[in-house]
Amino acid sequence: APGTMSGSGPEAPQPSEAAEVRLQEAEQDWAAAKAFYDNLVTKKPRPPKPQNAITVAVSSRALFDLVEERRIYQEQGVEKYVEYQQKNENVTLKPGPAFYFVKALEHVNARLLELYPDDEERFDIVLMTNNHAQVGVRLINSINHYGLTIERFCMTGGQSPVGYLTAYLTNLYLSADSEKVQEAIEAGIASATMFTANKDVSYSDTQLRVAFDGDAVIFSDESEQIVKEQGLDRFFEHEQLNENKPLAQGPLKGFLEDLGKIQKKFYAKNERLNCPIRTYLVTARSAASSGARVLKTLRSWGLEIDEALFLAGAPKGPILVKIRPHIFFDDQMFHIEGAQKLGTIAAHVPYGIAQKYHKSS
Repeated sequence: APGTMSGSGPEAPQPSEAAEVRLQEAEQDWAAAKAFYDNLVTKKPRPPKPQNAITVAVSSRALFDLVEERRIYQEQGVEKYVEYQQKNENVTLKPGPAFYFVKALEHVNARLLELYPDDEERFDIVLMTNNHAQVGVRLINSINHYGLTIERFCMTGGQSPVGYLTAYLTNLYLSADSEKVQEAIEAGIASATMFTANKDVSYSDTQLRVAFDGDAVIFSDESEQIVKEQGLDRFFEHEQLNENKPLAQGPLKGFLEDLGKIQKKFYAKNERLNCPIRTYLVTARSAASSGARVLKTLRSWGLEIDEALFLAGAPKGPILVKIRPHIFFDDQMFHIEGAQKLGTIAAHVPYGIAQKYHKSS
């Protein structure tokens, strides 16, 4: 732009100076928030700085069961919905699909704080919702009822939360709204659409269990493209030829890495056998013909996965029943629905070529 708008005049701060000023302001804000928090009489640990934390953003419909409230919103409009929520703000919301995952993350935090009281590298749960602020009281009351540690709220009043996800340095975003998840994935944020299990099952209170599909979840969809376009025989041939070439990373690789970093903190304190996180790879690949490339890719990334299950095309649901993960990530709705039917909370990652075949599966 011509003239003074270009920012090249002597008065305009240079980009590095502007960044330095922003950093100083952020530090001052943080110091003020910390002083305020320290003055509160509370036993809860102070929220970590976003740049130190592993930030997991959950929507209100992922955290709580808001099916009835959603129906009122769709049938009667936003005013009636807000009125209903305010009238019922002392009625505790029931758990939603991400609830037990969040509880398990908080258990990991509690264990971390015992071992590393001054370390801020832990999970920070942010409630990221496009609800209006008037609904906040019911959400706060429900969070306090269950004793959850969720200090950061972002209530966007109908606006898309994706810009806020970036500002919060979000490591994982879980929502019940597939359009918002798609938008977040396109913005490069690890995201998944949550689906409630069709049966009630019990989950471990002492160990966070996270199950991942491989292709188009931890890895790119490169190999899945070959399956869809050229068939299984060509896929097996391709994987064996490229056995020593690591697969490109997929949208959830970063979150698996985050879990691995936290696991290593427990290993460093001789807690490997008592680690409160366990990770699983649950893939339709067969071990003999296409498993080596997957394992060698993980090794090349320096990532350990606790259990790798190669199902050679068998359904995933029965295996997941045995694992009982707090969350299972997959890119294909076919596997999500199969897992759901047998009682697994599943999260759909809308990434890769499988989305083109979504309707037919």
